[in-house]
Amino acid sequence: MNGWLAAAALLLIAGVGPSLWNAARGAPGRRVVAQNYATLLLCLVFLLLAQGYGRPAYVDLALVLSVLGPAGTLVFARLLLTGEEAGEEGEPPGTRRLTPVVAVGTAATVLPLCVVTGPGRATVKLLVIGALLLAGGVATTRAVRHG
Repeated sequence: MNGWLAAAALLLIAGVGPSLWNAARGAPGRRVVAQNYATLLLCLVFLLLAQGYGRPAYVDLALVLSVLGPAGTLVFARLLLTGEEAGEEGEPPGTRRLTPVVAVGTAATVLPLCVVTGPGRATVKLLVIGALLLAGGVATTRAVRHG
């Protein structure tokens, strides 16, 4: 086991597990935020697994997830946080930490992978994934905050 796989295992156990638990249980606002965290963490896990196993196909999975994950969060935010539910609950817990977690987590994963990958198309793909994650994180945070 190398460091990339250890980091992926740590994200799966310490991050994705609790996020999925909160996405399955709790108030609608908490579920939307937890789903967004889980999407981000799974995307980062795919990037780490791609480097750890040397399988570039996992980067393609991360690319697809970085596009579809925020779109799914926006749909859930629209369906779950409309009308009276959003007014009763206020801002869902964890919303204020969402953008900083996305920014730090993405930078802490994508930048070392870019350094290890070196110049080329793979690095550009990693940077595109990072930009999509950052843009998706900002957009979904605004959607969850404002209902």
